[in-house]
Amino acid sequence: MSVTATTSLDVTLLRSRVARFQEVHHGIVEQVRRVIVGQQEVLDQVLISLFVGGHCLITGLPGTAKTLLVRTIAQTLGLKFKRIQFTPDLMPSDITGTDIIEEDPGSGHRTWTFVPGPIFANVLLADEINRTPPKTQSALLEAMQEVSCTVRGNRYQLPAPFFVLATQNPIELEGTYPLPEAQLDRFLFNTVLDYLSADEEKQVIDMTTTTHVAQAEPVTNAEEILEFQQLVRMVPVSDSAARHAIDLVRATRLPDPSSPDFIRRYVNYGASVRGAQFLVLAAKARALMKDRYHVTYNDIRALVKPVLRHRLLLNFHAESDRMSSDELLGRLLEAVPAPQGD
Repeated sequence: MSVTATTSLDVTLLRSRVARFQEVHHGIVEQVRRVIVGQQEVLDQVLISLFVGGHCLITGLPGTAKTLLVRTIAQTLGLKFKRIQFTPDLMPSDITGTDIIEEDPGSGHRTWTFVPGPIFANVLLADEINRTPPKTQSALLEAMQEVSCTVRGNRYQLPAPFFVLATQNPIELEGTYPLPEAQLDRFLFNTVLDYLSADEEKQVIDMTTTTHVAQAEPVTNAEEILEFQQLVRMVPVSDSAARHAIDLVRATRLPDPSSPDFIRRYVNYGASVRGAQFLVLAAKARALMKDRYHVTYNDIRALVKPVLRHRLLLNFHAESDRMSSDELLGRLLEAVPAPQGD
């Protein structure tokens, strides 16, 4: 028995949609590679977020091309792109928009008019999101969950598809405001950008210190992206693969009998149900991107760290022993092996 969507489609139409998905995926990667060097795992995770309809938090050091990566992907998708530079004095209305009073020159009649903020875009880059206070950060909560925003009691629907790709700097603490757990939980991935290899850095130098200007071209559009999101949800996942995802997530929770000793020692709170949902959804997108039509245990296990690393709340023992979420999740994967067979 398998867990799958009940949508019925003509087999020929379904095959053509899958073929188009794979064509677009390869086209996006080809276009992004004109501008971005390396970071294949990061690119895959951002694309999974887009194909699932989730949001991605990108954590990386300054100068690792976080902003350039998001802007380039938006160009290849043919979507409306907006960027917000988060600062300590940014207000919620600077994100959502606000109502202003307009006066008719002829009649003198005054009316309230809504002026949309930068949140009304398909791809929203929230640059250095941890540099603004929680009051302003929370302006994104409704948008990320409900794809809408409320201003003065009026609810406005955001354009579809809608993605928040947020960046944060992991090394600066002064003047920053850590994201609250409720907001972190709304991100599908916490993607970490690391340094490039020496050969990749040489390639970056060759690309950026000449007169050549690399440019990515659109390969799809908003309507197709929405179709791909539905297609991803139709990918079948076996009961055993879904159960493995659930077992991994439940093992991060202290009250669960299956949680290993090191989880009980270092973790205060484990991943929520949303973690299991996102893990299975992301695995479905990864399977399609790998030119497969079903989810494997490897799809699940390959995404455990980016899906769960920001959903573990560690305690003072972990800080004292310099234990990170990634180290704990690595040990968890060893403690909870995949079932035999695939």
